[in-house]
Amino acid sequence: MENGLTEAKIAQLDTVENSFTPREALAVEYAERLAQDHQNMDDDFFQRLHQVFNEQEILELGMMAGQYIGFGRLLMVLDLTPKFCPVE
Repeated sequence: MENGLTEAKIAQLDTVENSFTPREALAVEYAERLAQDHQNMDDDFFQRLHQVFNEQEILELGMMAGQYIGFGRLLMVLDLTPKFCPVE
């Protein structure tokens, strides 16, 4: 994701078939596991991460994912999420 996520890539996040590189797919899996199943991240998963990312990248990915996860949860707790999505 050197150039950031495009609209096309964002649309593929919930699809089985996508154009993510193996590196991008692992970053997405890392973020999803942090959000949904962080207590089951084992040594095998971190070995997979270390095959693709260095320590600094793993920390930075985790920090960014954690920030977005936390912000989303704060918005929900404070009931600050939009109640509708405007349609053009």
